[in-house]
Amino acid sequence: MTTPATRSRENTRARLLDAAAQVFAEVGLDGASVEEVCDRAGFTRGAFYSNFESKDELFLTLAASVADVRVSAVRTRVEEMTAEGALAEGCDPVELVQRVMELGGDDRLGVMLMSEIRIRALRDAEFGEAYLAQENELVASVAQIVEDIVVAGSLRLRIPAAAAARMLMILWEGMTVRGAMAGQDDERLRHSGSEELARLVELLIEP
Repeated sequence: MTTPATRSRENTRARLLDAAAQVFAEVGLDGASVEEVCDRAGFTRGAFYSNFESKDELFLTLAASVADVRVSAVRTRVEEMTAEGALAEGCDPVELVQRVMELGGDDRLGVMLMSEIRIRALRDAEFGEAYLAQENELVASVAQIVEDIVVAGSLRLRIPAAAAARMLMILWEGMTVRGAMAGQDDERLRHSGSEELARLVELLIEP
């Protein structure tokens, strides 16, 4: 049972994360100060440090939240397609990818956030280690989705699911970054790289 104290803490963290996303959108990762995030959320520095040890932890948590939203959306779509029978034996994996990628989840703010966090990870070894650990958890989540699709569709992968998941993530992220650079709006950005992703899936699945 969730206690009032727990709900209050969760609400505080959620408001701080929302404020961090707003401040980041305006001034970027380096320009986003703890003070500005607290002011935007309506909390004191004490409230901030009772929930996060540092700005680095805050933005790693924000990045994880963005990734979780994307993965949850994909998982939900896959579950819906499984219930509809779309993943039955003999299904077209390329068509499946295109249907899954119809969902939302990627936007310019998210692409910019992840790009700046990676730059921060390159400059700071400790931050980089934390980021890679977080990314490995994300790969494991995506790999489980890949395995579920493979089992439901009686498909066979040429490589382990974890390796396939990492390749799919790298390609998708690369294409969304380039889409953002090209000035694509959020709607177009959500579908950036769908065709390339479908081609990779064709290579990863045995005929």
